Amino acid sequence: MTTSQRVVSKSLVIALAICWYAAPGFAWSSFMGPALARPKRSVQYGYHQERTMVMKSDDTKSDSDDSSGSGFSLANIFGGKGGDSAAATATAPSLRGRNKALEPHPSVRPHISPLNRLGPDFNNSHPEVGEQDPLPMHADVKSGTLPNGFSYVILPNKSPPGRFEAHLQVFSGSADELEPQQGIAHLTEHVAYMGSRKRERLFGTGSQTNAYTDFHHTVFYAACPVKTPRGGTPMLPMALDALLDVMEARVEPSRLEKERAAVLSEMTMVNTIEYRVECQILSTLHRENRLAKRFPIGKETLIRNWKTDDVRTWHRTHYRPDNVLLYLVGDVSTEEAEAIIAEKFGSITAEKQAAEMKIPEIKEEAGSLADAVVKSTVKAGQSWHYPPVRHDWCIPTGLEVDEKLLKPIEIVDYDIHLQDPYPLDEKVDFLETKEVQDKKMIRPHIFRHELLQAFSLHLFAKRPVEPVVDLKSFRRSLARRVALAALQIRLNVGGRSDDPAFTFVEFNQLDSAREGCAVCSLDMTAEPTRWKDAICKSLAEIRKLGLYGVTQGEMERYASSLMTDAEQLAAQGDRISHGDQLAYLMETVANGHTFMAPMQSYHVTAQALSTLTVEEVNLAAAELCSHISSFHKSADPVEGPVIVVACTPKGAEPGDVAYCDEDSLVQTIYDACQAEVEPEEEIVVPHSLVPEEKIVEAMETNKPEWMGGSFTDGTPDTAPNSLTRPFTLRRLGNGIRIGVAQNQAESQRGHLRLVAPGGRDAEKRLGFKKGSMAVGARTMQEGGAFGPWTREQVELFCVDHLLMVEINCSEESLTVDFVFPTTNVGNVGFGDDIKLGITGTESVMQIVREILIGFKWEEDALGRSKQSFRSAHESLLKNLEGLSTERIMEEMTTNDDRFLSIDVDAVNSVTLDEAKDSVMSQLQPSNLEISVSGDFDVVEVLELIYKYIGTIPSDANSEFKKESTDSPVTIGSVPALAEPGRHVELELPDSDPRAVAYVAGSAPNAWGYLADGTTVAERVLEADKKASEYDKRRRSHPLFAHVALSLLSEIANRRLFSTVRERKQLTYDANFSFTGFERLLGGWFLVTVTASKEKAQQALDACKETLAALRKSNPITADNVESAKRVVLNRHEGELRTTAYWTQLMSGIQEESVPLKGPLAVTDFHAVVESITPRDLQLALETLGLNDDELYTAIGRTVKPEGTEVEDEDEQLVRQAPVIGMRRGGALTG
Repeated sequence: MTTSQRVVSKSLVIALAICWYAAPGFAWSSFMGPALARPKRSVQYGYHQERTMVMKSDDTKSDSDDSSGSGFSLANIFGGKGGDSAAATATAPSLRGRNKALEPHPSVRPHISPLNRLGPDFNNSHPEVGEQDPLPMHADVKSGTLPNGFSYVILPNKSPPGRFEAHLQVFSGSADELEPQQGIAHLTEHVAYMGSRKRERLFGTGSQTNAYTDFHHTVFYAACPVKTPRGGTPMLPMALDALLDVMEARVEPSRLEKERAAVLSEMTMVNTIEYRVECQILSTLHRENRLAKRFPIGKETLIRNWKTDDVRTWHRTHYRPDNVLLYLVGDVSTEEAEAIIAEKFGSITAEKQAAEMKIPEIKEEAGSLADAVVKSTVKAGQSWHYPPVRHDWCIPTGLEVDEKLLKPIEIVDYDIHLQDPYPLDEKVDFLETKEVQDKKMIRPHIFRHELLQAFSLHLFAKRPVEPVVDLKSFRRSLARRVALAALQIRLNVGGRSDDPAFTFVEFNQLDSAREGCAVCSLDMTAEPTRWKDAICKSLAEIRKLGLYGVTQGEMERYASSLMTDAEQLAAQGDRISHGDQLAYLMETVANGHTFMAPMQSYHVTAQALSTLTVEEVNLAAAELCSHISSFHKSADPVEGPVIVVACTPKGAEPGDVAYCDEDSLVQTIYDACQAEVEPEEEIVVPHSLVPEEKIVEAMETNKPEWMGGSFTDGTPDTAPNSLTRPFTLRRLGNGIRIGVAQNQAESQRGHLRLVAPGGRDAEKRLGFKKGSMAVGARTMQEGGAFGPWTREQVELFCVDHLLMVEINCSEESLTVDFVFPTTNVGNVGFGDDIKLGITGTESVMQIVREILIGFKWEEDALGRSKQSFRSAHESLLKNLEGLSTERIMEEMTTNDDRFLSIDVDAVNSVTLDEAKDSVMSQLQPSNLEISVSGDFDVVEVLELIYKYIGTIPSDANSEFKKESTDSPVTIGSVPALAEPGRHVELELPDSDPRAVAYVAGSAPNAWGYLADGTTVAERVLEADKKASEYDKRRRSHPLFAHVALSLLSEIANRRLFSTVRERKQLTYDANFSFTGFERLLGGWFLVTVTASKEKAQQALDACKETLAALRKSNPITADNVESAKRVVLNRHEGELRTTAYWTQLMSGIQEESVPLKGPLAVTDFHAVVESITPRDLQLALETLGLNDDELYTAIGRTVKPEGTEVEDEDEQLVRQAPVIGMRRGGALTG
């Protein structure tokens, strides 16, 4: 990703979220949903362990050493085939002291440097490069290549100080696998990573290590402190030793069996319906190349049968010095790092690796593949970081494209793109392309499944990645981002009408190194009965942009946002985190873009935007939308096919309005492109939501007043006008609690959190209709009209000022989160002609004020809110993890509405007045707390709060105030668990076998309160009669229980991994978590474990045994505690760099409903963590309901739907599904 793309993507995330657009992952319960994180599509796609293949091994194979020591012959390796090889005449060193020449490696070929433009000799080796106004390269980057071909990139970076990250990238992934190797890249990653003894030396040092496999690469990484916490030993050599261990991996039978079991379990875990949808998308999108048949998870039948020689042969083929690149970013010395890299990695040779390739036929085939790669793929034609594929491009006629990307460098007699049928292929064919008009092609595919509950459309055009290396290409990149931002805002703001055709829509184009192309995509979801309307609406907006471009107002709006983002990035400078820098560096290098420093990027952005014209943006818009615009009957065709995938629920019959097949899909798209469209009209966007005269009047009628902060953790009250560190805590005269903290780690960025305690607990306590609080909160999110301004005007105001707002209702509170810039935004013009807008901070204060006293409740927003809840509930009923969790929560809470999802009937029954009354009852000033953190002047922020928030009347919204009603249910705490515990069995119809198991029980809340009102500290003190006075004082600290529970969670997770995955080999992942309520008394713990259907009960029992052993037979050790402390402290230190974490820390500090949370929770955190002992944790563990008769358990399994004994084509399609469930994939993390 280029700097410009990075800048744009950051601002676009803010712009696209818009003020009132909620994130898709709306959580109903603390337990809802599986443990897997599901990242959205981003510029970097990776792979998290996926399917595997089986390779027949030959136990009789031996080394192919030439005992005579004679030279290498291509005929010996390739069965008489000729071929070019740089290694063909190489002289090899001896192996293990024997004077025997080593054969050259069969896969070594001359190729373009993986360093791309970062190569130290780039300009000398590329004399043809002569761009106009080349972009400046980051001056601190140092790169090099060792004599053995091992490449590295070093970037000194100071944030956070005292730490570094090292990522070893192997340029081989699943796309490099041969037919009998499908999935072996991922399995080898597991074996190499988990089998590393030197990696284990990093345990307990505060380091994080992991690995992941994707189409195009395998990556191993270590994020470490510069020195060990105990002893101060330098850790860079230790980290590089661990990565060297990966390059020299032993493949032991015992480790192979453990990782085989883990991968097979992972196949089940990731195989959700979202996963399968993404598989269908990628299989269709890349049907003309290897990616359609080489998903990282591979083939189960192959995985089950591989031997050590199979894994070793893959490893020795690809884990060689000329096929890797080491990235090192952090608080390191370049000179010292280079010396250590040379010392550690200089002795590896490809010849040594070749000597251990035990399977001759695989060795021969690897050579044939290597020949084909350098002659017919984008990997050799553009970037060695790309997979070995070619693409069916979809580009405007006449667009200049590098000739070597359009056709192979040389025709090869090798089916590198896997277009021939193979025995292991599924019986599918996505290649039928329909010609809707002369040379206008659509490649459609329909995926139907019983677990789908909405219609989704995914429309793609693949284009070559354009390296951004000079001012001209940089300007084109900016023009594209402006056009994309304009279209996305039109779709989100204008598309959310009174009766929107779609429920989600996104149009984007991103460079994808993992796919070796730029993908222009339209992703859209809709109700199944409205799929045609949704297609017509979304395509009309795209065609409108392509035909007429952007308005002058849009041009100014989005150019300004790009400039603001460049400013923020430049201001952050060397405070950008190692992880962010490294991800940006890796993607930039992969795509051949120029890697610039933040300040360089700022100056180039300013130079480009100052002269960027509307005409340039409109030209970029026409190119972006050309594949859609071309379907109009009078338009010129593009070159290549448009790819379309529609996913729809099973069951609709021909003639039904919800029925969609290939013919009707193609016809609908073509017809939609014939409709007339009109140019976009300008919308008047206010520069300020609250007129100054209104505030002057408010200051006179409701004069604000500062009062001191008051706390319940023993901290003395603060004075009304004092400024304190690390935060200033006060109250306003109207009762609103205020916390302000300066945090410069995120330059020119701020976060504000408004909390109203209550949530669904208050919904029940105050006698409101079931679901009204949650539906009402979502209605606010979907709405946004204030005073004289319409929703559209307010949303565009938020876009102009780069604001993002998210409103949520949990079991115990309403929260409103704002992300905003702290500088002047909404600016118009450049240089001396710039007209400054108000600051983002002031914009946020205006919106907070209007939410509290000026919000307009609208029926159309209620309708969108209800639709969101209906979709979520229907999805829950078809989700194995979600439904299993719901059923166990029903048992644990005796069907307490506060902790369960809201059913469709309840949602439908909520009226606008009921939603309004429930939410506004919570927005009483005396009930509110506002926490603000960011890169700003604290005094200035306090003045804005005083002005905008302090003038809100203390009796605002008093007409909605409601007193508690009598209820037989204990409110303010979780329900007491009935004993004995219960076991739940759930069956969900699904074509694929899957299972998930749960173990749950009672636990304290985040601050140590149990459901009966007692605390962890009290119970620990009661249990330890012989405690010293020192121990009693330690355990009486208000933070004691909070820290103890955090440490227990880390220890439990480590034990589950060691026992259930490593020792018993029953799962890929077992996870322990607490609900973490702050205001409600009590809570629960939950262990989630995925397994095969046959082993689900064993996995559940193993989790129970692990928890029991933690109490008795294998208690907590000092090493367990030390390791957990490092994890907790490092996570805390890392999160302190974010403004969001500071607002989270401050929220509740002045709330009486969270009595143990106060300033000491922040100031004493390190001291309390360091003071915890194994005895403390062993006693705290006993406050959990871990006895057998207290445990609640559940197993959810899928069962074949009726009538699917014989699999039809749809089911066969499902079983080939290969990508983890995220927007067009993500890495398989090891």
